Amino acid sequence: MASSSLDRRGVAAGGAAGVAAWLLGYVFTYLLVAPDVRESGLNRVIEALQGEPATVDVVGWVFYNAHLVETVVADVPVLGTSSTSFIGGDGGFSSLLYVIPVALLLAAGLAAGRYQGARATSDGILAGLAVLPGYLVASLVGAFLFVVSVGGATVSPDPVLAVLVAGIAYPVLFAGAGGALAGLTTGD
Repeated sequence: MASSSLDRRGVAAGGAAGVAAWLLGYVFTYLLVAPDVRESGLNRVIEALQGEPATVDVVGWVFYNAHLVETVVADVPVLGTSSTSFIGGDGGFSSLLYVIPVALLLAAGLAAGRYQGARATSDGILAGLAVLPGYLVASLVGAFLFVVSVGGATVSPDPVLAVLVAGIAYPVLFAGAGGALAGLTTGD
């Protein structure tokens, strides 16, 4: 039964799909880059200064970079604050990592649209947008989870962009598009 509004189950399912898309995105990123991160000079320096490796955190930075959210190095004595991305460029990870969040959000939006029974593009978009709350919460938590303090400096995903770009813009664009696709492709 199609409707132009979401019911509670549709919102809950969309939110769960958002969290699942975020978690799967991190897991896929981890599987692809963790072996290189473990052996990286950066990880070894962090381990030497902090006493433990930061593979989980560095992979988190790369995952946020895949959302166009830079990694911020703040409070560096004498240098101040700088930002970087570990994707692309010389020695960076493959630019194909940008596809991970896009593909998973499209799939989540498509699934939400199908679950809600969207039969029109507008209904599908609405159903796809139900993915946003779950993805936003996961993005917000991750922004504060993947923080490393080393030698007076703090390294983390840019918290403002983690919320605005990864948490809001990406699910609106890509889960919304996935939901629209569900509405377009559902036959009567």
